[in-house]
Amino acid sequence: MLHSTVTPSSAFSQIQPLLGLVLTPTRELAVQVKHHIDAVSKFTDIKTAIVVGGMAQQKQRRMLNRRPEIIIATPGRLWDLIKERHPHLLNLRQVRCLVIDEADRMVERGHFAELESLLEMLNTVHFNPKRQTFVFSATLTMAHSLPTRVLQKKKNLDKRSKLEILMEKVGIKSKPKIIDLTRKEATVETLTETQIHCQKEEKDFYLYYFLLQYPGRTMVFANSIDCIKRLNSLLVILDCTPLPLHANMHQKQRLKNLERFAERDSCVLLTTDVAARGLDIPNVQHVIHYQVPRTSETYIHRSGRTARATKEGLSLLMVGPDDMMNFKKISKTLGKEEELPMFPIESKCMEAIKERVNLARQIEKVEFYNSRQKHHNSWMRQAAEALEVDLDDDLLMGRARDEEDDREQQAMVKGMKKHLKHLISQPVFKNAIKTKYPTQMGKLSLPHMPRAGMEICVVLQVC
Repeated sequence: MLHSTVTPSSAFSQIQPLLGLVLTPTRELAVQVKHHIDAVSKFTDIKTAIVVGGMAQQKQRRMLNRRPEIIIATPGRLWDLIKERHPHLLNLRQVRCLVIDEADRMVERGHFAELESLLEMLNTVHFNPKRQTFVFSATLTMAHSLPTRVLQKKKNLDKRSKLEILMEKVGIKSKPKIIDLTRKEATVETLTETQIHCQKEEKDFYLYYFLLQYPGRTMVFANSIDCIKRLNSLLVILDCTPLPLHANMHQKQRLKNLERFAERDSCVLLTTDVAARGLDIPNVQHVIHYQVPRTSETYIHRSGRTARATKEGLSLLMVGPDDMMNFKKISKTLGKEEELPMFPIESKCMEAIKERVNLARQIEKVEFYNSRQKHHNSWMRQAAEALEVDLDDDLLMGRARDEEDDREQQAMVKGMKKHLKHLISQPVFKNAIKTKYPTQMGKLSLPHMPRAGMEICVVLQVC
């Protein structure tokens, strides 16, 4: 893309046209792509701009006024600026290079509604016939076995049909050049994959156990924002200093937490799948799937945050009764003929772990209820004042407490926190050696399991 952008015609043109467009599914990935492009084009006159949600539109309009040759964007914010008819985006159909990163995720139905409108506009009769379209994903050719009830109506979605559907949506009409590095094994050879089977309420115990026993750079994935918020509150009380990352956070805070995570040698990032795809965070040693992902693609992308560039890494699946359906589906799709080895747990340490976590849960429950009650009652009082009506006590959350009741509850919470602080100060693994990485000579002490092959990397290029 950079090679086609730097041309004699563009170098001496007073008004620089828009030559390259890169579309990504997340804001964090867009920021990362921009940093890489800026690094490669450092000694050229190429200007880049990032257009993503969570940033002031006025600032992004000023960036577009500089007429950058390359734009890195998420579909939603870009489409908003296109509808405003910003001058630099009027000739978007004439771009020389269109890049769609994590393409299989981008074109999934219902995920990026603006992308459909964007692709429809880019592929009208006025588009540049010499445009190059690049489509990237590590799970582009992954095929799924459909349920029996669906097989009666539809054939299995194989690699070729999946690619054909994708190319049709993207607007690739001629025969593309396909570079397919897909191997039968979906994860890299240096990744150690393990599992823990437990009840839903026991996951907190094993998560805290892992973070204590194996400090390092750890990413913990969950399927919902509510789960991330609860884990963050719990681990803060347990003095684990977690960093949350999810779609409901302000963009500035999301980027700041990513930077902090990358800077600290021992840190835990609690995240939804917003950080599962494409992000290249250096030296992530462990990935914990607190909740089993819903698709095989998501499992591969999550696990791909560790064991990068020939380095070793660990992936741990926490499988509860509610996760079994997704777990079996992933195992079948990935061809895991042999069951993943169980992660080794020192059972003699679990009593101390459970005591801490249960106490932290009690504190978190009281603080969460008090915070929710305070917020609800404050909102109701403000609404009543604004409407100039009397507020019925029945509309308030919880029973009315006097100052003595409040003091008693505060004293109780303070006592529980003091006891928890004392427990945290005591060593849990008295006779065990605390290591930075759960391996011996670079390998986990686990039963033998077949090793995986090369990391999947699929690229479609159309000239």
